[in-house]
Amino acid sequence: MIVLAPSARSLRVFQILWVLGFLVGTTTHTADLIVGGVNAYSGFPVGVRLFWVALTILDPVAAALIIFRRRSGIVLGTAVIIADIAVNWTVFAVVGGLSLYGVISQSLFAVLIVVTARRLWVWFGHSSPRERADQKREA
Repeated sequence: MIVLAPSARSLRVFQILWVLGFLVGTTTHTADLIVGGVNAYSGFPVGVRLFWVALTILDPVAAALIIFRRRSGIVLGTAVIIADIAVNWTVFAVVGGLSLYGVISQSLFAVLIVVTARRLWVWFGHSSPRERADQKREA
């Protein structure tokens, strides 16, 4: 079986999709907090409420790290989306109050993250031409 290396264009598209996905999360949680204040998630267990508030910070940090092609963004982004779908599916099944559309769209985003993480990891690991020049000078 022949495996083709992903093009720079497809890698950039994956990067943009990751960033957009985490910015949608940022926007959603920020809007919830602006509209609902400290009681934004008041019908849900305290741990779930704290987690959703934390996503207001974690989502944009993941997006920024991905923009700057940091591997830590891949780790953070993967951990955030996996935790998020685990929490949201549990809330959907046990507590209720979440839309099926929301948990399914997040799950599809998680699939994108899992499928593309390795490719982005390799791409993000390539040093810039400037870094390569600096390494040659040091050698």
